[in-house]
Amino acid sequence: MIADGGTDSRRALGTQAGTAARPRPIAPSSRLRALVKRVLPRTLLGRSLLMILLPLLILEGVALQVFYGSHIEVVSRRMSGSVADELGFTLDLMNRFPGAENSEWILGRARSRFSLDITLDPGARLTDRKSVNVFGPMDDDLRAALTETLHLPFFMDWTSDTRDVLVQVQVADGVLEVRAPRKRLYVMTFYLFVLWVVGVAALVFGIAALFMRNQVRAIRRLAAAAEAFGLGRDAGAIKPEGALEVRRAATAFNRMQERIHRFLVQRTEMLAGVSHDLRTPLTRLRLALAMLPARAELRDDVAEMTADVAEMERMIGAYLAFARGEGTEQAEPVDLSALLEDVAARARRGGADIALDVPTELTLPLRADAARRAITNLVDNARRHARHVVLAAAPHGQRGVQVTVDDDGPGISPERRESVFRPFESGASDGTGLGLTIARDIVRAHGGDIVLEESPLGGLRARIRLPV
Repeated sequence: MIADGGTDSRRALGTQAGTAARPRPIAPSSRLRALVKRVLPRTLLGRSLLMILLPLLILEGVALQVFYGSHIEVVSRRMSGSVADELGFTLDLMNRFPGAENSEWILGRARSRFSLDITLDPGARLTDRKSVNVFGPMDDDLRAALTETLHLPFFMDWTSDTRDVLVQVQVADGVLEVRAPRKRLYVMTFYLFVLWVVGVAALVFGIAALFMRNQVRAIRRLAAAAEAFGLGRDAGAIKPEGALEVRRAATAFNRMQERIHRFLVQRTEMLAGVSHDLRTPLTRLRLALAMLPARAELRDDVAEMTADVAEMERMIGAYLAFARGEGTEQAEPVDLSALLEDVAARARRGGADIALDVPTELTLPLRADAARRAITNLVDNARRHARHVVLAAAPHGQRGVQVTVDDDGPGISPERRESVFRPFESGASDGTGLGLTIARDIVRAHGGDIVLEESPLGGLRARIRLPV
């Protein structure tokens, strides 16, 4: 009993595991939503035109089917039935009055009375071939009428002659060849109506496309201006155009841009005054320390105080640079390779062991001073914690550039790689806790980002991605 119970338990667990491992079927509604997402256009212009085109096509299709379609079907059946009845009457007369002379007289009367070109090919036989048809209900209606009226094998050709429709009927004496004028089998206004419907639809759709393109163009300009402003590229105020709502959005964007510019100017002016006020007492302290008597017992204290003053000046400069955010500089095409070579040369003059791996020329829009400051901060941070640094750059994708700073230092644990970008965190390049923060702020202002990873050299890698 115990063994059987254990077996049943294992079977139950196996069944549960198999049930859990079996993938759940995708709901039809989810498949429909996924299909709709793939089919629908992604742009506002495409979706707007689709919203106009679909109701227009449905409306004209319903009108064509309900109104003109029913009319064409009735007229086509009556005209085909008339031709079939006349041909059937002619064959009935030929059967009722056999003989070559009677047949010739009957066919002549049919040609004059019915406007049908009818000839008899004695002894001929119909070949086994498929009838040649055309677009529309005319050929189907004529086939149905001939089948119902004649009860004989026949062949139809709608394409060999532009004026007549050829019908060949197998009779006992041979093949009866009939050429019926096309105007007796279908109404030409059908094609005129189709042309009119298609033309009106194309005209309405063209007008709607021109109108919607103008509206979407205003939205695209607003989006491009917002993107450029976010990347620090001041293109000036944009002209409000388009629909009323789009004009209001453009006006609101211009006001926001003006307020942000005014705020940046006021902040820069205030920081300039604070910088002047803070540097003045520091300068007096530096002068006072320089004028102290050169006594041996004071030499160490004076050196320490002078170093403290220099450290305070450097910290004030870093804080002001962080608050200012390099916002007054405008982006322009810059050779990133030359900029990186300059950063590496300055680091080597400072005693750093740095290798450089950059292409011959790599030009992209940058605020040169700000970009140089960001990369210098990363290089200085690597110098402080490692013996060897590698600075490299290369194209990334179709519209991007990647800059990497690798070192062989102790690195940063993965859980701390994001927190070191916060202000006043330890591990910054300049000892103020702002080096990495300023670097990320500058890179993000260019539309890129900085991430920290494990370096192939064993230390830390700072990866910068910039848009072209």
